[in-house]
Amino acid sequence: MRYPTNDLEHFFMPFTANRAFKAKPRLMVSSKGVECESHDGRTLIDMSSGLFCVPAGHSRPEIADAVSEMLRDCAYVQPFQHGQPAAFELARRLKALYPGDLAYTFFTNSGSESVDTALKIALAYQRAKGQGQRIRLVGRERAYHGVNFGGTSVQGMVKNKEQFGPGVVGVLHMRHTWSKDELYVRGQPERNGVELADDLQRFCDLHGADTIAACIVEPVAGSTGILVPPKGYLERLREICDTHGILLIFDEVITGFGRIGGNFAGQVFGVKADIMTMAKALTNAAIPMGAVAVSDEVYDTIMDAGAGGVELFHGYTYSAHPAACAAALATLDIYEKEGLFERAREMSGYFLDAVFSLKDLPAVTDIRGIGMLAGVDLAPKDGKPGARGGQAVQDLWDEGVLVKMTGDTACIAPPFVAEKRHIDRLADGLRKVFGRY
Repeated sequence: MRYPTNDLEHFFMPFTANRAFKAKPRLMVSSKGVECESHDGRTLIDMSSGLFCVPAGHSRPEIADAVSEMLRDCAYVQPFQHGQPAAFELARRLKALYPGDLAYTFFTNSGSESVDTALKIALAYQRAKGQGQRIRLVGRERAYHGVNFGGTSVQGMVKNKEQFGPGVVGVLHMRHTWSKDELYVRGQPERNGVELADDLQRFCDLHGADTIAACIVEPVAGSTGILVPPKGYLERLREICDTHGILLIFDEVITGFGRIGGNFAGQVFGVKADIMTMAKALTNAAIPMGAVAVSDEVYDTIMDAGAGGVELFHGYTYSAHPAACAAALATLDIYEKEGLFERAREMSGYFLDAVFSLKDLPAVTDIRGIGMLAGVDLAPKDGKPGARGGQAVQDLWDEGVLVKMTGDTACIAPPFVAEKRHIDRLADGLRKVFGRY
């Protein structure tokens, strides 16, 4: 369905230079598989899977049919004190994919809501254990955890925080894991993993471990530029959390559902979380939906403290919306029937070879990657961080290649249905554009 575009003025666009966009718009009018059609009739390839959220390719008819059927049969059920079967079936299906002892799912509408929900569950868990003094939360520099107040507070991307005041109090930030001393690393860096994770131990020593409720990290920091954790880092965080009764939360909104080589990153790195967030690829972006998985221990503790009434005073009008559940179930069917997680693992080597082939370009200052996820850093333009990245958005559009730019970093995450010819076109487009800088 195509709509006329007579006036671009009244849409307040998110994370966008609004004036620049409206002066020279980049509109897409259709998308199928790996390709999108622009308003001026050009074909572009989407090499960031939208915003890391369309691994099965755009506009899958199986998902559309499932959503359409659900909207005709059961468009809405209020989720407070009531339910509908698709939500319980989806929770059952997800449990089979989870790493470790994660077993129960709370449904949200986005990754941002998933993060805030996970933080609230962590605080509720500590209170249920009689540890109500545990009110501190630990995040990390250069982390991204969505845009709600809890996620904004624990994240460490400065531009996402500075307009909105101090945020939630009692938040501490560990150092980020990138180092200019170890560049062009494919997979996990070798250096300083344990030392960096020991920031959490320092907070325990300084503030008292019994004041910290949870530590939240992305297993691979995504939106900040694809920062793969050094060896030993996640393992050391797990050890410190176990020692001090701190919950470890993995934000897998980007890394979940096959992106880095397993169902979830926790399985790839062999480290279990107590709580895990997800969204994006959960429905292949067809319908907004997020989720939070919790362990048996977290769930049972909160349930046992509920005294027969409402155990968790939290939820959303659209939690487990029937259409979203239908989209998610259809998406899981596609992943399984087409073996897309396995396909992603098989394509990873070819993809990373293509991205790392850009190492010789003068404007490229670092490349990182794992699975079907990579980041390419560009030298700032005229000493102004972000200016080159802003230019690259338009230049890549003109070249017919879509990737996500964060500052001066290209974040690349091809759909799992991409073929080698698409990867070749990606590499060619990046070389043409970045080679001019």
